Amino acid sequence: MKLVKAIVCAKYGPPEVLQLREVEKPFPKDNEILVRIYATAASSGDVRIRKADPFAVRFMFGLTKPKNPILGFVLAGKIEAVGRDVGLFKAGDEVFGITGMSFGAYAEYICLPETAAVIVKPAAMTYQEAAAIPFGGNTSLCFLRKAGIRSGQKVLIYGASGALGTSAVQIAKHFGAEVTGVCSTANLEMVKSLGADQVIDYTKEDFTGGGETYDVIYDTVGQSPFAGCVSALAKNGYYLRAVHLDLSSIVRGLWTSLTSGKKVIGGVVTEKVEDLIFLRELCEKGQLKPVIDRTYPLDRMAEAHRYVEQGHKKGNVVITLEPDADNRQI
Repeated sequence: MKLVKAIVCAKYGPPEVLQLREVEKPFPKDNEILVRIYATAASSGDVRIRKADPFAVRFMFGLTKPKNPILGFVLAGKIEAVGRDVGLFKAGDEVFGITGMSFGAYAEYICLPETAAVIVKPAAMTYQEAAAIPFGGNTSLCFLRKAGIRSGQKVLIYGASGALGTSAVQIAKHFGAEVTGVCSTANLEMVKSLGADQVIDYTKEDFTGGGETYDVIYDTVGQSPFAGCVSALAKNGYYLRAVHLDLSSIVRGLWTSLTSGKKVIGGVVTEKVEDLIFLRELCEKGQLKPVIDRTYPLDRMAEAHRYVEQGHKKGNVVITLEPDADNRQI
């Protein structure tokens, strides 16, 4: 039995519950691939699971502790071995993708079905850059598609400087939308550089009070004013909330949808290979560029989570497991 490194979350709680441990190296089943993970990410989704926030997380993933103690949604790495029935991949393929609700990416190795949301990464992209694409890119693509994103729409991205927001700005521009990004003063220029047509500093201006209306308002952080956003929607507009909806928000959303042509949409997203392929094509065309704020080594995962939890990161926080990782670690 060979032991490998992993970050284990033995109970819900603060960042310190994340502990570097040695675990048994997995072995691929006939239909699985074994991936040596070179990079993953510390995302807001990982933070919510670690904290069991909201409490309903416990009903989905374990009452007193996560059923899978190795968290982590995204990965980039190299396939080390494949099961005998695998035909889509071969050893040596450089891949990236999403593990979804099975987690497991906070480790040196992971086994996944060959049908999982994993694809060959762009050749010109580093593992760190590839790990910064799936969480924000997949989530924002799914939500924007729920709103029927198309050319000519006026789209406002609330929280435009985070992992979801930086992806959403670029994806919306790809579809031909007129994009307004809402962020703090320090991030205005960065959001502009990603293609936003207008930027609003939420510390100085309330976007709901200027009389402007939008076809889509996409809240990536769960901090936008519910009533103000609904009033700022154009007729038949969509208010997208990429965070857990509490009971009050669900009821208000249903009422809004029943009493007007406006729609309030939250909930979970799916992981599909075809969506990852779409994101890869955008990357290869230069229309989707990963934004990395900080890079930490695996043994500083608690520190990375603590930084993410502050809510001020620009783009993504990447965790590197690659021995010859670049010098962006802090």
